[in-house]
Amino acid sequence: MSFRKVNIIILVLAVALFLLVLHHNFLGLSSLLRSEVTDSGIVGPQPIDFVPNALRHAVDGRQEEIPVVIAASEDRLGGAIAAINSIQHNTRSNVIFYIVTLNNTADHLRSWLNSDSLKSIRYKIVNFDPKLLEGKVKEDPDQGESMKPLTFARFYLPILVPSAKKAIYMDDDVIVQGDILALYNTPLKPGHAAAFSEDCDSASTKVVIRGAGNQYNYIGYLDYKKERIRKLSMKASTCSFNPGVFVANLTEWKRQNITNQLEKWMKLNVEEGLYSRTLAGSITTPPLLIVFYQQHSTIDPMWNVRHLGSSAGKRYSPQFVKAAKLLHWNGHFKPWGRTASYTDVWEKWYIPDPTGKFNLIRRYTEISNIK
Repeated sequence: MSFRKVNIIILVLAVALFLLVLHHNFLGLSSLLRSEVTDSGIVGPQPIDFVPNALRHAVDGRQEEIPVVIAASEDRLGGAIAAINSIQHNTRSNVIFYIVTLNNTADHLRSWLNSDSLKSIRYKIVNFDPKLLEGKVKEDPDQGESMKPLTFARFYLPILVPSAKKAIYMDDDVIVQGDILALYNTPLKPGHAAAFSEDCDSASTKVVIRGAGNQYNYIGYLDYKKERIRKLSMKASTCSFNPGVFVANLTEWKRQNITNQLEKWMKLNVEEGLYSRTLAGSITTPPLLIVFYQQHSTIDPMWNVRHLGSSAGKRYSPQFVKAAKLLHWNGHFKPWGRTASYTDVWEKWYIPDPTGKFNLIRRYTEISNIK
């Protein structure tokens, strides 16, 4: 055998050995990365938590991703958990939850989402910066929501879900009984950035709010004595809509600068007091009513059957509640509170807090009384 052939054989063996070592190291690195994702549920030191490899229940990865945005404050965290659980168990779609919260709640929320019952959920935890609201919200003790930054998270959807073209927003006091894909597929008319459920629809009957009269039209939310409101030429009798559940076309939202428009009216309200003084609904509603006046599509009213929290009594028949696609406990009587209606429906989806920080008030009261 010539000296040249020996060199070639040695070179081939060296290359083969190098490739074997490289392959072994790659497998080890892949195993380590998989282990880190499984153990921590978080990828990288980013301000947004992301769980991409959560187990899915027969979800086709080729399906369009459905972003669902929900705010989760510390004192209402159980509501967000129940809402998320109900959505996840009633669909086979590729849902990812964008859970908007404040820094001091993120660890608590993460612990809860790591429960065995919730491990199939894909989510991102998005930190909301209250500084976004400086100069746009006037603190009013009579309007508790004015001091809760997460109430306004819905105004900033393109920031919260930057890569999505479409998204669903919903409050934390809901339970979803239908397939969220049907809501996501709500058709929006050309030029419309969002679809809401109107307050005059057949499923949610007109509600009389003490001190505010009929809270189902524009005059119930805006002060028509103010010149700036009158100049908008909006009919006071126009049916209002509920912003607790809506579908957003984020491409159109960005094109129309909806967030900037909403911020403009928030600032003007701080300066001039444009909202109705008898306002009984959410303080997020007035600017949305102005910006989306005659410029929004509608969702099926069965996807926002509301006012379950307007009183402790039962306003709907059991058959109607069962047929509803989404139940909404808007109002003072929340399903995790001391007194509420249809608590059995809500508790079906509630997952107890593994840290013990969040307790259903009525159960806590019952235990205290027994002691």
